[in-house]
This record gives sequence, structure tokens and C-alpha cells, in this order.
Amino acid sequence: MIKEREGRDILARRIRELRQARGWAQDRLAEESCLHRTYIGAIERSEHNVGIDTIAKLASALKISLKDLFDDSKSK
Repeated sequence: MIKEREGRDILARRIRELRQARGWAQDRLAEESCLHRTYIGAIERSEHNVGIDTIAKLASALKISLKDLFDDSKSK
């Protein structure tokens, strides 16, 4: 079972990994997901408990499924 903060940390790590794998700066992910760059940074630092609508925007921008966004086994 995943603890509350652990889920946030998995999401943060995966978003950062996927963004960097595409060679994108936080600005690019922000533009692609219609979110603010500072918010992207805060998400990647696990500072926010992100809502499902925002998670869906990030998954869509990264062109992956919600399931894959949380799949920690795919981390580097």
C-alpha cells in the first residue's frame, strides 16, 4: 500500500523523469499542459497535493496514460 506522501513523491519523480527524457525544460511542460512553470516546479518538488484534473493535463502533455504516469517501476 502506498503512503500519502509516497504517492506524491512518485508522481513528482515520474514527471521530472519524463520531462527530462523529452529534453523539455519546465517552461515547455508548462506550455504543453496549460499550467504555470512555477507550479510545475512545485509539483516536481512534491510541494503540492495535485488534483486529478491537473494530473490528467500532465499525462496528456507527456502523451502517456495516467497509469503509466504513476508506474514507479518505469523509473530510471
